[in-house]
Amino acid sequence: MASNASDAPAGIGGRDTLKKDEDKDDELELSPFYGIEKGAVLQESRIFNDPQIDVRRCQQVITKLLYLLNNGDSFTKTEATEVFFAGTKLFQSKDVNLRRMVYLMIKEICPSSDEVIIVTSSLMKDMNSKTDLYRSNAIRVLCYIAKNDVGLLSQVERYLKQAVVDKNAVVASAALVSGMHLLQTAPEIVKRWSNEVQEAVQSKNPLVQAHSLALLHMIRQNDRLAVSKLVTSLTRSSVRSPLAQCLLIRYVSQVIGESNASNNGERPFYDFLEGCLRHKAEMVIFEAARAIANMNEVTTRELTPAITVLQLFLSSSKPVLRFAAVRTLNKVAMTHPLAVTNCNIDMESLISDQNRSIATLAITTLLKTGNESSVERLLKQITSFMSDIADEFKIVVVEAIKSLCLKFPQKYPILMNFLSNILREEGGFDYKKAIVDSVLSLIRDIPEAKESGLSHLCEFIEDCEFTYLSTQILHLLGQQGPSTSDPAKYIRYIYNRVILENATVRASAVSALAKFGAQVEYLRPRVIILLKRCLHDNDDEVRDRATFYLSALGAGEEPEVASVAMPLILGGLNKPLLNLENALREYTAGSTNEPFDYKSVASAGLPPGVTALPSKQNGLGGKPSAANLAAQAADPAAAQKAETAAYAEQLNEIPELAALGTLFKSSAPVELTEVETEYMVKCVKHVFPEHIVFQFSCTNTIQEQMLEDVSVAMDAENGEGLQEEFLLPLPQMPYNAVGHTYVCVQRTEKFAVDKFSCTLKFKSKEVDPSSGETEEEGYDDEYQLEDLEVSVLDYMQKTAVTNFRKSWEDIGEEAEQTDVYGLGARDSLQDAVEAVMEILGMQSCEGTEIVPPNARSHTCLLAGTFVGGCQVLVRLYFGVDQANAVAVKVAVRSEDPSASELIHQIIAEA
Repeated sequence: MASNASDAPAGIGGRDTLKKDEDKDDELELSPFYGIEKGAVLQESRIFNDPQIDVRRCQQVITKLLYLLNNGDSFTKTEATEVFFAGTKLFQSKDVNLRRMVYLMIKEICPSSDEVIIVTSSLMKDMNSKTDLYRSNAIRVLCYIAKNDVGLLSQVERYLKQAVVDKNAVVASAALVSGMHLLQTAPEIVKRWSNEVQEAVQSKNPLVQAHSLALLHMIRQNDRLAVSKLVTSLTRSSVRSPLAQCLLIRYVSQVIGESNASNNGERPFYDFLEGCLRHKAEMVIFEAARAIANMNEVTTRELTPAITVLQLFLSSSKPVLRFAAVRTLNKVAMTHPLAVTNCNIDMESLISDQNRSIATLAITTLLKTGNESSVERLLKQITSFMSDIADEFKIVVVEAIKSLCLKFPQKYPILMNFLSNILREEGGFDYKKAIVDSVLSLIRDIPEAKESGLSHLCEFIEDCEFTYLSTQILHLLGQQGPSTSDPAKYIRYIYNRVILENATVRASAVSALAKFGAQVEYLRPRVIILLKRCLHDNDDEVRDRATFYLSALGAGEEPEVASVAMPLILGGLNKPLLNLENALREYTAGSTNEPFDYKSVASAGLPPGVTALPSKQNGLGGKPSAANLAAQAADPAAAQKAETAAYAEQLNEIPELAALGTLFKSSAPVELTEVETEYMVKCVKHVFPEHIVFQFSCTNTIQEQMLEDVSVAMDAENGEGLQEEFLLPLPQMPYNAVGHTYVCVQRTEKFAVDKFSCTLKFKSKEVDPSSGETEEEGYDDEYQLEDLEVSVLDYMQKTAVTNFRKSWEDIGEEAEQTDVYGLGARDSLQDAVEAVMEILGMQSCEGTEIVPPNARSHTCLLAGTFVGGCQVLVRLYFGVDQANAVAVKVAVRSEDPSASELIHQIIAEA
């Protein structure tokens, strides 16, 4: 019985295992190539040498070889040579399908230069074959394997030229496409085909015409005049192929982008694009509409015919047309929302489209173009729509709703409720984080939405499964909750997290509770009771925080600690961690019985090189959100302002510097010493309305040395315009600690420039490495630093301008100053644009810092503000000649003529 009982489970388990194996085998049979090995396939390839060629089996072996190559397997030189030579014997077969497989195999194996000659004769023979299929494939393969062999290409050039104008479309297209690839490695050969390619452009075959036009443009793409002539001639003739017409529209768009409007305001070739909107081919109509929509500084009048056509596509029965139309309208809505308003009724019908991509684009476009009265109706439609789409589409909708709320702030209750409802639904981390970030943006930008937003977030953390979001929301509640009208109602939500959540969330909840106790007097006794309960938590981090905060609130064993600890709750740690660490190391290494004095830690700001901003600048808490990081990368002006605000908060803690006024700009840190020297010094220049403060961040890397009374002596080269007013020395600079010393100079000229020689001065004292004690006596010493320069760029701050054209016209044409400068030979037009932007240090507007591919001219728009609030706008017109020499026409407008002159002076001196 025992035996039978023990065998029964084994038998059942065996049958289950067998069944699983059978199911697995069924799945594996879906791929005929599963389990093939390179060695076995190479062994099979020997059948290529058989006197009687087995066509079917040879095809199977070639297929396996191609599968191995396309999946990353590589052949050794010996293996590739053997397969290649064996494969060449298959040219004896007359089977058309096998011959095509042989062409593919040779192309993928790509024989070495000394082996190409073996197959060249066979391929050249096929190029002159009466079978068009052989000819076209032979051309493709021969051009591919001989792309780096100019000698061989010269031998077959005559055949390739003939093939370009061949009557058979397959052969002609093969030659043209091969020419496109050869243009990268042997351009001189392909350029000699210009006459034949020009003749092929007139072909009646649509594919040949498209390929020939593409190749002709590639040949002439570096000659702006030749491209313009090509486009002019083809727009006047009839291009039959829809594919070629689409290519022509793209080339016309390129020419329009490089040229300026005529005197009467008309763009060249605009009439051609408008005419293409009436073409019988849908792809041509859409390409023309997209080209018009993408034109630089396009007007509403120019957009109208394109939007009319796209509106018709919205009701098409073809999903691809509906998607193309709504995607283009979505982009147009970002810059011309009113122009798209007429399409709103058609787009509303797309909300229920079976294609979720179309529905998502329709929703986001409607949210961009909708008016205040349509908000509620749109939200009702979105509510039923949200449950049917993936998280990635939901995130797009959430971002659009946030933008709509900022556009119509009085509608925040409805939109906030909508965000709250979808926050409670199922979804992944990224989706929930996008909603929480949106709620936070509304709280920050719409003060009336603060309390309702916090209430929604409190309800969310009741059943939030994401630790990161819970901790960040608790951090936000600790910051914002105490200043609300009824802070007591948030205590329950926070304490629930102490009871129900994991250790990380519990620790964050303890910190949030402490902030309520510190800022709301009548809640402090209740908070102290709750914190005392946390002393028995099973996590040491939670217990430590509770103990600390109880002491800070005056309920600990040492009430006098509260005076020091209370500011830490309200304002955070105002000492650099590195300085605090070094002070604690010194305290523990000494033999004193006195308690540690937190006030003795050097009150320096951020260590040099630290780029973290205050927590209020970063998403939900101290950790920057991905959206904020992306926004800073995309908006340098905002990033610069945020960095300046961080420095301003630090400098305001120093009374002498706080009296200088509002900080205008802080520069990037400038290295004044080599890396890994005994003293490392960086300098940040802070520009105030009438002063410049030089902040020198100093680090001592010598363990046996303590530096005291550290300062930097600055000797001006010219001595005019900048006069030293006072300096703030650093009392102590122990080993590996970061400290700051400041030099303040007054500007007697508005845009004073000068060069300073800098010397680090200090009193050096020896430190006993074993005991850590510092000698009482020391000696004065100094260390020469690199020169420091104050330039005009230090007075310029990047400024974001949303509507450049309006700002440009508001200043007026009478304030414009124009000049032309040569920039010399450049690698590309993009290189020239970046060089001028770096020289001026201004913010690019409307995405004009990116030069389109193959452009020969470009317009770049820049904006900036000089100290004192003087705004400057710059238009740069770049052009490049055939020798790659770049010239730029600089037009500057500013209400202060001296500011415009200064911009021209910067470029001229550079």
